[in-house]
Amino acid sequence: MKLKRFLLRYYPPGIILEYEQGGVLKTKSIDLLDLSPTTNIDQVVEEITQKEPLITPSKVEQVKKLVARLQEKIGQKEDHQFYLFKVLRAHILPLTNVAFNKSGSSFITGSYDRTCKVWDTSSGEEIHTLDGHRNVVYAISFNNPYGDKIVTGSFDKTCRIWSSESGKCFHVYKGHTAEIVCVSFNPQSTLIATGSMDTSCRIWDVEKGTDIANLTGHTGEIISLSFSSTGSELITASFDHTVSLWDVRSHKRIHTLVGHKAEISSAQFNWDCSLIATGSMDGTCKLWDRASGRCTATLKAHADEILDVGFDCTGQRILTASADNTACCYNALTNQQISKFLGHEGEISKITFNPQGTLVMTASADKTARLWDPETGECKQVLEGHTDEIFSCAFNYEGTTIITGSKDNTCRVWR
Repeated sequence: MKLKRFLLRYYPPGIILEYEQGGVLKTKSIDLLDLSPTTNIDQVVEEITQKEPLITPSKVEQVKKLVARLQEKIGQKEDHQFYLFKVLRAHILPLTNVAFNKSGSSFITGSYDRTCKVWDTSSGEEIHTLDGHRNVVYAISFNNPYGDKIVTGSFDKTCRIWSSESGKCFHVYKGHTAEIVCVSFNPQSTLIATGSMDTSCRIWDVEKGTDIANLTGHTGEIISLSFSSTGSELITASFDHTVSLWDVRSHKRIHTLVGHKAEISSAQFNWDCSLIATGSMDGTCKLWDRASGRCTATLKAHADEILDVGFDCTGQRILTASADNTACCYNALTNQQISKFLGHEGEISKITFNPQGTLVMTASADKTARLWDPETGECKQVLEGHTDEIFSCAFNYEGTTIITGSKDNTCRVWR
């Protein structure tokens, strides 16, 4: 094995090793999820070198500099105000979802008008209209970090994969017998998973356009799915009150997470995939140990349905958003509530951390999105101007740009 170069990953903090083995270029990552501005660099590097044979004594000083750069990035304070940059009257019918590519240079919008549009973030110009679906384009995603492909899932029961550069449709995936409502690329961008109202999840080959697996076993619609950060596992969340954990290679179910008393609305892995968080219409968020499939905690701070859950980039804090107009932040290790976000006058359908973990964004039926301090629960800014419910919002990778999508048929870009 020969080390070729180091790459830095800021969110979550880590160092990627690019190395050659048997003439083949490979990568492995050293996750530094507990790194803070005050961590002892010498101690961290000593622990890395003990575990990683690719880092020889001649590379130690270089690794110390990389860790110092990560510390500097983590220590930066993000305290600027966001200003409205563009209002895009994106579609002739309401939007369904919005998503950035990794760099934030472009983003996509899905709509009831049966199209997905690709936009240039800096100019607000439309780059492509991805036209071909015969019903609502409901689920959309880039193949980040690459960003050269887009997947769209539609109520027409098909999934399509497109070139983000040319707008060309590469493949149409057919097989589902009902609406497709969630889609995801695996991290390697070799597979796509689709979840459908037909109660099944299908896995497709990106290059060949073929159906690889049909994961069945749920008795209700699948409304959320997510690959693990390695791509080896997949979770599917269903209206049958359960979440299934699948082995992507064997297509076998590893665990069924049973315990919620109503439909699941959202399910997410944390970064190292040791935990799974699930939000439910029963008003609770449950945490599950991925290895055993056992429920380790039930978080009960809400008085109504939980509509969205999410981890920060290191997997150490959890967010919950609810139809009771409030949202909460918890410590994922102790399960203690850190803060509660009060101020919205309508249900909160979407919640997310910025990449740095220093801000929380919520999108609400009260026509506003809000930015919060996750530690204190203080509202830092209200993003106003939409004339109908905001159902989707996202940060770019640097956390410097926001997009909000609304039922008012517009998408707003904030910087």
